[in-house]
Amino acid sequence: MRLRMVRYTEDKKIFIKILYWGCAAGGKTTAVDTLYQLCSETPMDVIPTGTLKKIAMASGSTLYFDRGIFQNKREKSLYYHVFTVAGQTRFGKTRKILFEDTDGVIFVADSQKSRMQDNIDSLKELKKIAEGKLISVIPLLVMLNKRDLDDIVTLEEWEDVMKENGLLFKPTEPLFEWNPIIYETVALPDNPQNVYRIFSECARRCVMYTVYGDGKAPGKRDIKLPPDVPDL
Repeated sequence: MRLRMVRYTEDKKIFIKILYWGCAAGGKTTAVDTLYQLCSETPMDVIPTGTLKKIAMASGSTLYFDRGIFQNKREKSLYYHVFTVAGQTRFGKTRKILFEDTDGVIFVADSQKSRMQDNIDSLKELKKIAEGKLISVIPLLVMLNKRDLDDIVTLEEWEDVMKENGLLFKPTEPLFEWNPIIYETVALPDNPQNVYRIFSECARRCVMYTVYGDGKAPGKRDIKLPPDVPDL
């Protein structure tokens, strides 16, 4: 699989690709819609450029993908390509194609207990396609979404899923500093929780991997500034 971190154009623009991944109806499209609205209506460090592009079914579910482009307000040459994947099982080939050239992944998990197996299946598919590059090469964060609903999994239960899939490291392991942060989220535009925060952290980690790790998770001694200094 062809993967490379961050793209540079001849006019000196820099593009970072962030991919929202997860099972069908988990809230990926809603999260990007809400992110777009927040960045359009509220002073943030990024602003959307143009409109969101969607290829959807009549039901509103993503057919192939959604895409939005956001520009860093301070570093105006820096742009973020934001994509969502179609979650339905039959779109596996499309997801694999969209994963190419991905710089960071936000995994959107549906908090409802009834969707736990769907979440796990989606996570395992992501691991397979990433071919061992999650966290070590590609930053990974988790939206534990729909926290406003009843009968939802606990944060600890989802952490166990991550551990069982080798995606949470112990303090003694080299990648511990880059463990995926699990954000409890509500992606609805009228009650957004942590939607911008997780995007910002994913963007920050992509930059950190590029600047201090040459496209990989940097070690502590490779970082000359605190992790929160590159303000995105």
